[in-house]
Amino acid sequence: MMPRIDPATIEPKRGSDYPAPFHLPLAGREARNVMPAGADFVANHVIVPPGGWSSQRHWHVGEDEIVVVLSGAAILVDEEGRHPMAAGEIAVFPKGDGNGHKLVNEGDAPLVLLAVSLPEASKVVYSDIDLIWTPEGGEQQRNGTPYPRRDQA
Repeated sequence: MMPRIDPATIEPKRGSDYPAPFHLPLAGREARNVMPAGADFVANHVIVPPGGWSSQRHWHVGEDEIVVVLSGAAILVDEEGRHPMAAGEIAVFPKGDGNGHKLVNEGDAPLVLLAVSLPEASKVVYSDIDLIWTPEGGEQQRNGTPYPRRDQA
């Protein structure tokens, strides 16, 4: 495998796996995992269309996360408010800090990001909605009730 990667050659994952209706703001998002299977970390090349979100606002209990804006403009929404981000800017989210975050594309052009972290192996908490994810239970409500998969709902 060559170290140079053309993201356009990787089949994207479109939308999100969030349960309904939480998946709706991510309907047009495309994410491409640019790391080979078995790598020690995950790197996703993400395209967020105008009006779309990168994710629901969330934070990771056990994994650090870094996001680089490659092109376009983003609004970083976190516990402190709304923060504009331009191409070349970087946001870092330390594990366990409780700072739920997402990036929103309020511009007219696609927002392109590179998001890097360890593979998810601990709880993810979604700040604004009744959703958590755990490796043992998958997506569930905060009270532990599992969400049905969208293809079963």
